[in-house]
Amino acid sequence: MITLARKLRVVDYFTLGWGTMVGVGWLVVMDDWLLRGGTLGGVLGFAIGGALLLPIGYVYGQLVATIPDAAGEVAYTAKVFPRSVSFATGWMMILAYFIVCPWEAVAAGKIAGYIFPALDSIELYHIAGRPVYLPHVIIGLGLTGLLTLLNYRGIRLSAIFQNWTTFGTLGLFVVFVAVGVSKGAPQNFPPLFTRSGFVSVLLVIQIVPYYMTGFESVVKGAEESSPEFRTGGFFKAIWMAILVGIVFYTVVIAAVGYAAPWRELTGEKFMTAVAFEHAVGSRWIVNMILAAALLSLFKVFNGNLVAASRLVFAMGRRGLVDARVAQLHPQNQTPSVAVICVGLSTAACMFLGDAILVPISVVGSLASAAGWLAACAAYYQMAPTQRQRMVAAVGALVGLLMILMKVVPFVPGHFSIYEWLALGIWIVLGAIAARHATL
Repeated sequence: MITLARKLRVVDYFTLGWGTMVGVGWLVVMDDWLLRGGTLGGVLGFAIGGALLLPIGYVYGQLVATIPDAAGEVAYTAKVFPRSVSFATGWMMILAYFIVCPWEAVAAGKIAGYIFPALDSIELYHIAGRPVYLPHVIIGLGLTGLLTLLNYRGIRLSAIFQNWTTFGTLGLFVVFVAVGVSKGAPQNFPPLFTRSGFVSVLLVIQIVPYYMTGFESVVKGAEESSPEFRTGGFFKAIWMAILVGIVFYTVVIAAVGYAAPWRELTGEKFMTAVAFEHAVGSRWIVNMILAAALLSLFKVFNGNLVAASRLVFAMGRRGLVDARVAQLHPQNQTPSVAVICVGLSTAACMFLGDAILVPISVVGSLASAAGWLAACAAYYQMAPTQRQRMVAAVGALVGLLMILMKVVPFVPGHFSIYEWLALGIWIVLGAIAARHATL
C-alpha cells in the first residue's frame, strides 16, 4: 500500500508552521495595520492577538500527538461530532489555506513591478477599478507552476525549499530592522493610537487570525514525519511558530513606526520599504527588504500549498469530497492529484486580481477561527483532565470571539456585503462538493 513519504523533522515542521503564517503583509499592507491601530495599537494588537492563540496551539499540539492524521481538524471533529460538522470544518480550513496561494501569486507580480516599473504595463482588464497587468499574471503563473511541480515531486524537496526561504527571510529581517532602527527616532512613533486605545487594538486583533493562520498547518503534515520523529516535536514546532510569529510582527510594526514619520507615508506603495529608505537615505535597504519579502512570499505560498493539498487529499480519502483527489503518486509518495487541483485553482483565481482577493482573504480569517473553534471544542470533549478541558474552553472561546468580531454588525471592522458574498459563494461550492462526493 502506498503511503505519504515520511521525511519531515522538527525544524521542517517549524518552517512549515512559521513559514505558512508569515507572508508579505508586513510589506504590502503595513499602512492598513498602522491606520487601524497606530504604532502602539498595532504592536499591542498583534501581541495580544498572538498570545490568545497559545491555548489553541496547546490544543493542536495535544491533538496531533494523539491523532497524527493529515485531515487535522476533520479527523479531530470526526471523533466527537457528526460527519456534517467535520465536512464544514474541513471546507472552511481549505479556504483559509487555499486563498493565500493566489494572493501570494498576485503579490509576486506587484513586488516585481515595484522593482522593475516596466512590468506595470500591458493592462488586460480592470476589476473593481484596479488594473490587471499581463507581466504580473505571467510571473504569478510561473511561480504557481514552479511550486506545484516542487510539491508534486516530493515533500523532501518542498521542505528543503521551505527551510532555506524561512531562515533566509529571518536573517534579512534581523539585518534591515537593526540598520533601520539605528537611524530612526522616538518622535516618529505618534500617533500611538488612531482611535481610542480599545478600538485601535480591537481593529488590529480582528486581522490577527488571517496573518497568524499557519501554525496549525503543522498537523497537516503529521503523516509525513520521519521514522525517528517524536510526537512531542509537533508541540514544540507549533508553539515556536506562534512565539516567533508574535515577535516578528510586533518588531516590524514598531520598527516602521520608529524609522520614519509613518503617518506621512501611509499613501505610499510598500510603506515598510519607503519608511526604511527614508531612515537610511539609501536604496540598498529597499532592495534588501524586497529580497526578504520575495523569500517570505515563496515560503508562505509553498507552505499553504502543502497544507491545502494535504487537507484536500485527506478529505477525499474520507469520502467528504471527490475520492479521486486522494490518489497518491506511486513513486513520489505525494498527494499528486490534490496538489495539481490546488495549483490549477490558484492559477484560475489569480485572474481575479487583488481587488477581489481582499474580501475573500478577510473571509479566510473567519474560516481559520472557525477551524480553531471546532478543534478546541473537539478536544474539550476528549480531554481527560480538568486542566486540559479548561485550556480547550479558553481556546474555543477565543475562536468564537474572533468569529463574532467579524459577523456582529455593531463591532467596528465587521463584514461588508462583499465579505458576506464571498462567504456565501464558498458555502455554495462546499454544498456542491459534498453532494458530488455522495453521488
